[in-house]
Amino acid sequence: MTSRVTVTGGGLRGEAVRIRRATARDAKRLTALVRKSRAYEGQYASVIAGYRVGPDYIETHHVFVAVGADERVLGFYALILSPPELDLMFVADAAQGLGIGRRLVEHMIDEAREAGLTAVRIVSHPPAEGFYRSVGAQRIGTLSANPPAVLWDRPELVITVP
Repeated sequence: MTSRVTVTGGGLRGEAVRIRRATARDAKRLTALVRKSRAYEGQYASVIAGYRVGPDYIETHHVFVAVGADERVLGFYALILSPPELDLMFVADAAQGLGIGRRLVEHMIDEAREAGLTAVRIVSHPPAEGFYRSVGAQRIGTLSANPPAVLWDRPELVITVP
């Protein structure tokens, strides 16, 4: 499934954005997006230190990437079908606030529906909880910190697939 959306804000104004299935060739660019994310600076940096989105991960899961007209990566998500979970979702710092994240979530819901899912679990980065709630996710609990990998509690949410 490929979809298009036109961005109306920031330096990408009027640019067509395409969401397409990621390929193994995207692995390095997706890894770079994760590692450069300002959302994981400071206390959250340890989670992405050395993190890698490998070609094998992309080939195993439903990974979709939002790209600009010049094929630059604006964001991506990874949907795991069993058990249903939004495993990764990142939007490039320069594309934040332009609707890319909302479009990725809409696309993820469409993919989940096509796969026969009725709900998708999201274990959120704490600062992203508000975003997920704004796109319809509901909080169902809290996952406790799991040192040394994760040093803080994380919101657990679910998004219903209509």
